[in-house]
Amino acid sequence: MTQKSDSSDPKDPKVIARMAADPDLRAAAHDFFQRSCDYRYTYNWTWLGRPVIQYPQDLIALQEIVWRQRPDAIVETGIAHGGSAVFFASLMELLGGDRRVIAVDIDIRSQNRAALETHPLAHRIDLIEGSSVDEEVVAKVRAAIGERTNVFVMLDSNHTHAHVREELRLYAPLVRKGGYLVVMDTVVEFMRPDAFPDRPWGKGDNPMTAVREFLASDDRFVVDEEYDRKLLVTVAPGGYLRCVKE
Repeated sequence: MTQKSDSSDPKDPKVIARMAADPDLRAAAHDFFQRSCDYRYTYNWTWLGRPVIQYPQDLIALQEIVWRQRPDAIVETGIAHGGSAVFFASLMELLGGDRRVIAVDIDIRSQNRAALETHPLAHRIDLIEGSSVDEEVVAKVRAAIGERTNVFVMLDSNHTHAHVREELRLYAPLVRKGGYLVVMDTVVEFMRPDAFPDRPWGKGDNPMTAVREFLASDDRFVVDEEYDRKLLVTVAPGGYLRCVKE
C-alpha cells in the first residue's frame, strides 16, 4: 500500500527516474509495444465514437500537456478517422472560450468528413484538406488560427524524414515559449526493419531522424524528457518537444 500525499501533484520524480532507468522494465515495455503492433493495438480504441488510433498512454500525456498549456488553437496534421481531432475538441470544449482544433489531411474521406461534421463537437473543429506542407494549406491553417497566439501542434501525417522535417519548418513558428509541438511515430526508428514493408518510411528515414535534424538547427525547442521517462509505452519517444525561447 502506498502512502497518500497531500500534494495536488502526487507523482514522485525520483521514482519516475528509477522506473525509467530500470532496464528490465524498459525491455518489457519495448517488447509489449512491438508485439502489440502485430495486432494493430491502436485500432482497438475510440474517443467519443471515433477511431482514435493512438496508444492510451499517449492520449493521457497529450491531455496533460493541453491542460498545462491551455492553448487557444490546436493544429493537427493527419486526421485518419478523426478520433484525435475529436479528442482535442473535447479538451477544448472543457477549457471553454473560442478555442479551435484545426485538423489537416491530404485526403479526408467522405465518410470521415460526414462523421466529423455531424459530431456533437463539430463546432470546435476546422477541417482542411490538402498536403500539410503545401504553402496554400499552411496559409489556411494560419487564417483559421487568426489572432490566437497560444498554439499547440501535433504532427502525425506522412512519416518520412523529408515530410516531417518540412512540417517542422512550417509549423514550429506557430508555437511560442511554454508551448508544445509533438511529433508522433518517432518510434519507427526503433522498430523491426520489416515493420513497414508497404510504407515509404522506416529505420533511418522517419520522424525521429527529422526531429534530430530539426533540434540540431533550432534552439527554440528541447525534448521534454519528463514524458520519455514516465510514458515507457509511446509512439513518440523523443517527440514531445517544448518551446523554451520566443
